[in-house]
Amino acid sequence: MIMKLYMKQKVFSFKDKFTIKDEQGNDKYYIEGEFLSLGKKLHIYDMNNNELAFVREKVLVFMPKFIVEVDGKEIAEIVKKFTFLRPKYYVDGLDWEVNGDLFSHNYSICSGAREIVTISKIFMSWGDTFELDIKDEGNEVIALAVVLAIDAVMDAQAAAN
Repeated sequence: MIMKLYMKQKVFSFKDKFTIKDEQGNDKYYIEGEFLSLGKKLHIYDMNNNELAFVREKVLVFMPKFIVEVDGKEIAEIVKKFTFLRPKYYVDGLDWEVNGDLFSHNYSICSGAREIVTISKIFMSWGDTFELDIKDEGNEVIALAVVLAIDAVMDAQAAAN
């Protein structure tokens, strides 16, 4: 069953804090970042304030890397590979690969030939809004965590330019 989630980040926020909505426009997840931390850190909560996943940036590394933790255990590492033209990411631990146009936020995450999630940017909205089509409900939180990590890398690169 395909699940659709909508991620709209707040504009002009000093601390990452936003909700993820379902197809009906209901809040489904709550994302909160840590202010004044070494590296980007994002917590994914359900609407009952239970932490479902934690995404943290590895610091002092050559290329951006993020770790996804569930129940205090590292389950995946999102690694940006060095390329000259297009950004390329791998999700070690899950054997997922990121393909597509990350600059325009239209990409997919696949495991071999099987598509896990497709991400598309919705234009004509205040702030960045993304639609996530997740193919398997069992991958929902982890797919969301990977998308958040990639978005954090893209935001940091945009700020550096």
